[in-house]
Amino acid sequence: MGYLIGVTALWAFSFSLIGVYLAGQVDSYFAVLVRVSLAALVFLPFLRPSLLVGRQRLALMGLGAVQLGMMYIFFYQSFLLLTVPEVLLFTIFTPLYVTLLDDALFGRFTPFYLLTAALAVLGAAVIRYNGVDSGFWLGFLVVQGANLCFALGQVGYRRLSASLPASLPRHSVFAWFYLGALVVALPAFALLGNAAALPSTGVQWGVLAWLGLVASGLGYFLWNLGATRVDAGALAIMNNALIPAGLAVNLVIWNRDADLVRLALGGAIIVGSLVLNEWWLRRRQPAAA
Repeated sequence: MGYLIGVTALWAFSFSLIGVYLAGQVDSYFAVLVRVSLAALVFLPFLRPSLLVGRQRLALMGLGAVQLGMMYIFFYQSFLLLTVPEVLLFTIFTPLYVTLLDDALFGRFTPFYLLTAALAVLGAAVIRYNGVDSGFWLGFLVVQGANLCFALGQVGYRRLSASLPASLPRHSVFAWFYLGALVVALPAFALLGNAAALPSTGVQWGVLAWLGLVASGLGYFLWNLGATRVDAGALAIMNNALIPAGLAVNLVIWNRDADLVRLALGGAIIVGSLVLNEWWLRRRQPAAA
């Protein structure tokens, strides 16, 4: 859980950094390409290809292509259609995708996970629900594309990791994940990118460097590692913890409008759902034993 909490704090800044310094100013496909390339550079020095067989390498690359490559393409496009708080709001469905996909891939159904995930969704909705009209539906659908890719990558990595030896040093193979994302990001920029909208200021380059080396390079490795060490319910809830964290950063640093009462109430519901999930897990373990 510690990895997920740490990365949540780290990623809380990403929404505002993208919305304030990159969206509408830097070509989104170029931003994705730079971010994925820098993340790959972080792990390439540690890569030991012999630790995985060909099928496992392709599986890890496929997960990177979906969770990072495709997700980022959807994600960056959403900031051209929505404000930062709206992007945060529309991510509330990710926990439901995580729980349903996890059960599907592991061949089981756990109704309690849906309950705790639904409580987290309720908490996120309380934070920022102002009535969404039809003008936002395109943005909504784009964000859902990002949510599905992110959820599928997390659950898929949990499934793949369960099939690997516990002694395998994960940092020595994780470069395959970023190389898979590059397979998507490179042709996307070549075909759809705008070379006239590259970064033009040191701040923009600095934001891209931070997002690529730290938020993506370190963040995705630790997030996926943390995802293998918690149950699906806790993982789903931590996905929604990004919403109050991102809104808090947006409010404190960039002085964006936010309803503090709703933020506190929604955050309390999300924390409560996590506590409920942990309580249920502790009760289930003695029963199983």
